[in-house]
Amino acid sequence: MFLTLSGVLDAGQLATATELAATLRWIDGAATAGPAARTVKHNEQADLSSRTGAKLRDMLGEAIRAHPVLAATAQPRRFSPLLVSRTQDGGTYGLHVDNPFMGTGEARLRTDLSFTLFLSEPGSYEGGELEIHHAGNTHHAKTAAGDLVLYPSTSLHQVCPVTSGQRIVCVGWIESSIRDAAAREILFDLENLRATLGQTHDVRSPEYLTLSKSIANLMRLWGEA
Repeated sequence: MFLTLSGVLDAGQLATATELAATLRWIDGAATAGPAARTVKHNEQADLSSRTGAKLRDMLGEAIRAHPVLAATAQPRRFSPLLVSRTQDGGTYGLHVDNPFMGTGEARLRTDLSFTLFLSEPGSYEGGELEIHHAGNTHHAKTAAGDLVLYPSTSLHQVCPVTSGQRIVCVGWIESSIRDAAAREILFDLENLRATLGQTHDVRSPEYLTLSKSIANLMRLWGEA
């Protein structure tokens, strides 16, 4: 499933993110890539170990985790640590697939879904489209600042060269509690149906209760605790 979520960051959060990002220290982005991706990754990664970096990371993480549509779509079990990247001066991140597992020990997670939260307005840089190849289709994303693109980590994808300006984004990965993508889509549809039904039916009505029971039992059937 390829999905764009609008307004994950509001205007105030976006202004704060822009202010904080301007003070960060940047390092070679290849340091956070796998062996194959390292050869095509030509961008910079923010050092989030500072007080300013931690403040930005925490603010972005809270906004992402709180978004109801992301929660309904991804059924998150765990999130990876966030990365903030900057691409400029012809930089790019060539065609690659994300590592199937990230982290070590208890922090190790399976990457089911990837996301990119745009922090730069699309008119402030040239190029830099996120290009995702999935199920015979190619999606191009260059959204408004504050919007998030969610897509399967199984997909080949790339960031096209940035020919002018700066492209700053936050990226991360999700291990879903529902491992199967088709099952996640069914649950997403049912959650949308429940939200619609809640506008016309009492939550104690037989229709609403039956749907809620079905959602809960499917999550028991397909889910991982």
